[in-house]
Amino acid sequence: MTGPVKNDTVFLAVTPEGIEYTLYPAGLCARFCAYGLDTLFQWILLFVFFIVYFFVMGAAGGFWIFLLVRFGLDWFYHVFFDLFFNGQSPGKRILGIRVVLNDGSPVNGGASFIRNLLRFVDGFIGLYLIAFLSSVISSAFRRPGDWAAGTLVIYTWQSQIPQQTHKMEWLSELPLILPPRALSFEEKQGILMFARRYPLLGPARADEIAGPLAVSLQRHENTTSRRTLHRPSDYLLCIARSFAGEI
Repeated sequence: MTGPVKNDTVFLAVTPEGIEYTLYPAGLCARFCAYGLDTLFQWILLFVFFIVYFFVMGAAGGFWIFLLVRFGLDWFYHVFFDLFFNGQSPGKRILGIRVVLNDGSPVNGGASFIRNLLRFVDGFIGLYLIAFLSSVISSAFRRPGDWAAGTLVIYTWQSQIPQQTHKMEWLSELPLILPPRALSFEEKQGILMFARRYPLLGPARADEIAGPLAVSLQRHENTTSRRTLHRPSDYLLCIARSFAGEI
């Protein structure tokens, strides 16, 4: 559940667990400047690549290589930084903004690809009128790609989103428990989502959320090896550690 509150510069995001975030969407000026910087960086990368390429290879295949590299930068530059740099391209990092999902969680591959695929809509016939109008009338300055992908661009220094829930290095401090049965992809995703949001939940709420699945999994353990963890949330977190790097 998400929605704007009071004015266009504040956005309230509510997770399924009832945790509220206050998000501050980045306005047109910040987004335009970030996009301009990223475009400059892309051209610098392209220029450096061809200086090196022509130095090593000469002029052989130069035009086609130019088209291929330009295509790759146009389509995957922003996706790469969305996924591997916490939603921040170099331009966004300089301006202090980043891409997140509507509920404030880190952007995923599918959402990033969709929002960047629709950049061609923003720049239809080179005027960027569609992106401008969409951002002006939107409650959170969203362009068409953001609407389609369910994303926001927010200020990082104002938005109250805990950063430690993204990479979850703290899971390595927990004991490892292997799942007593094969888990579906959806179950793994659910357990990982629970682990990401665990630092935001109180003990009672965490156990309430983890309880049904934890009890179901513990039934599949044999009597001699069954764990006696006091809290269902502990059990799911220890399982999350066993496959946190898989998906």
